[in-house]
Amino acid sequence: MPIDPYILLLLGTVGLAALLPARGTGADVASGASTAAIAFLFFLYGARLSTREAMDGLRHWRLHVTVLACTFVLFPLLGLASRGLVPVFLTDPLYQGLLFLTLVPSTIQSSIAFTSIARGNVPAAICAGSFSSLVGIVVTPLLAAALLGSGGGGFSADSVVEIVLQLLVPFVAGQVLRRWIGGFVARHKKVLGLVDRGSILLVVYTAFSEGMVQGVWRQVSPVRLAGLLAVEAVLLAVMLLLTWYGAKALRFGREDRIAIQFAGSKKSLAAGLPMASVLFGAQASLAVLPLMLFHQMQLMVCAVIAKRRSHDPEAVASEESAEPGGPERSEKPGVPARPRAGTGNH
Repeated sequence: MPIDPYILLLLGTVGLAALLPARGTGADVASGASTAAIAFLFFLYGARLSTREAMDGLRHWRLHVTVLACTFVLFPLLGLASRGLVPVFLTDPLYQGLLFLTLVPSTIQSSIAFTSIARGNVPAAICAGSFSSLVGIVVTPLLAAALLGSGGGGFSADSVVEIVLQLLVPFVAGQVLRRWIGGFVARHKKVLGLVDRGSILLVVYTAFSEGMVQGVWRQVSPVRLAGLLAVEAVLLAVMLLLTWYGAKALRFGREDRIAIQFAGSKKSLAAGLPMASVLFGAQASLAVLPLMLFHQMQLMVCAVIAKRRSHDPEAVASEESAEPGGPERSEKPGVPARPRAGTGNH
């Protein structure tokens, strides 16, 4: 099972916050810097997403509705059902964090990467992840208000406004300015990718520093953490099965089913962390713990699944038919296939 080196950085950041938490003025500076970093991150998301690509993706509305239903309906229902695990497997604060995890939008980058490895519908994964993130900016706080109640910390209409200002407004600004900066962002995507990861590390440090100062970690024991991991493993397994076989029952093709499985079964750390900081305040470090653990788990499991999907007979046959000089399928029955002319791209 592969371990993403970035997860080691996340764990190191948690350790740094435990040893040297930001206090006083330092905490204010860290909080302001993390807010600015996340805003810039979503600005880059907006600058990267092609408006034309997004409009083309809308045509595949059945796929996007399916992904949204998995993300904001099936996941929350499973989260509510896990209430019965309190207090045997979960404490009430850990359950609140688990329920919040089920309300967070889907990922963008990793959904695209795994869909590409598995030879699925990559454009659909791009649009599905982007649409989920945009919808989640509004839907996640509203669901948190309805389902978490007072456990959601200081939720209010101001919370929704703050989240919209921090996430949606920068995204829209990136879309507006994409005409002028889109090329620069595309050419320097590797360098700017450091912003993605750096901003998340900064938010993690800020949230866990505040949690250390407030003493929230005294509420968690190794036994409770083990119980949380077991519950999340079951949650991920159920969603992977529902997205794959549910998409099959809805008569989606193989490539679409891959996009639905990876976009519909995953949760975004980049979107969830700033929302948790706003909604939970000092309790944010404990609230995002289930999300951080689930994030690592989904990366490990989906990496294995994507690799196996890439060796499916259908995927291999599709790639061979696209090879230059390879056989080309005839559009008409009874007409023999002819070789593909020229070199072409695949």
